[in-house]
Amino acid sequence: MSAGTVVLLLSLLLGLQPITTDLYLPALPVLSSSLGAPMAQAQLTLSALLLAFGVSQLVWGPLSDRFGRKPVLLVGLGAYALAAVGSTLAPNIAALIVWRTVQGAAMGAAVMCARAIVRDLYAPTQGARVMSKALSGLGVIALLSPPLGGLLSELFNWRAAMLVLALFGALCLGLIVWRFEETLQRKNPQALQVTTLLSTWRLILRNPTFLAFSALSAASYGGLFTFLAASSFVFMNVLGLSKTQYGALMALNSLAYVAGTFLCRHWLPRFGVRRALKWAGMLSLAGGTLMAAPSLMGVQSIWAIMPAQLLFMLGHGIHQPCSQSGAVGPFPQAAGAASAMNGFLMMLAAFAMGSWLGGHMDGSVKPLTLGVWFWSGWIALSAWTGVQKYGEPVPNPSPNP
Repeated sequence: MSAGTVVLLLSLLLGLQPITTDLYLPALPVLSSSLGAPMAQAQLTLSALLLAFGVSQLVWGPLSDRFGRKPVLLVGLGAYALAAVGSTLAPNIAALIVWRTVQGAAMGAAVMCARAIVRDLYAPTQGARVMSKALSGLGVIALLSPPLGGLLSELFNWRAAMLVLALFGALCLGLIVWRFEETLQRKNPQALQVTTLLSTWRLILRNPTFLAFSALSAASYGGLFTFLAASSFVFMNVLGLSKTQYGALMALNSLAYVAGTFLCRHWLPRFGVRRALKWAGMLSLAGGTLMAAPSLMGVQSIWAIMPAQLLFMLGHGIHQPCSQSGAVGPFPQAAGAASAMNGFLMMLAAFAMGSWLGGHMDGSVKPLTLGVWFWSGWIALSAWTGVQKYGEPVPNPSPNP
């Protein structure tokens, strides 16, 4: 595959995550009222999806190390498209939660394989640059998703947004069949044995480089998820924006993320991974602090939230490519398992935050602003301590290479 083909396929596979969450965010309040579901149950359609997404990667990772990336992608993308159709036709909130859970589990195959493919093809530092290009493509998808979701829900209803996910999944599946060539050169026939799995996970979880980068990626995604999960209710129900206006703000949020991925590619050759993340940690902490301070003084305004959020997203665009590629860097022979564990820890943070938000949305902006502030502190702590000490990976072979 050419470098351009690799980046395109990675962008689409990684882009499944933001389009699956962001496209229907503008319709979330309408979905809640349409199905007669309380806000906590509506939030569960997002939280359950992300929990299934995280847990499923622990299964998809070893499967991809055993059978290769392509078979896992074909099964996962096929299941994703079918689950999206099921979500579109769901008659009640319980059925929607079930289908979204299946969709999240299927999505785990695509995103996990994308991160593993980067390690299959590139060394860690070069992988960070390639990942930043792919995440720029993800950012474009995230940029377009909220306005499109808002437009679809205005013109039709929330089911139209779900149908678009089915079409996107089918597109990804077709491109994998047509253009993707297997990247795993050496399959591990013992990858699914219980003793091998336990030994591999133990090796991964004891690796300080993996732990340092995974702590950073989980904290950074936790901050993003806080904004995603709470923003539709805050901006539309508390601050009175329309679905279209909210979609435009979410597009601006994604634009800042894309800018961060470009800044990442500019900083990496100049500063290296660790110094780039040190500066990005400052951006994240500044954004979280500037967002929280006005809300603690009783200010509830778009202008008190969005400039600080854009600063946070600029840092997020640097943290994610570096931390995701850095976490799998020490494991060239177990990239699937390492990618899966990294993804699981990210989604565990998101699920915990989603569960907390479901019980603390009190009609103010504080759950959003203080949540982002909390994660910005963990981002800075991870970037300034663990990454600085353990950010240079030492290759760690698979227990059964």
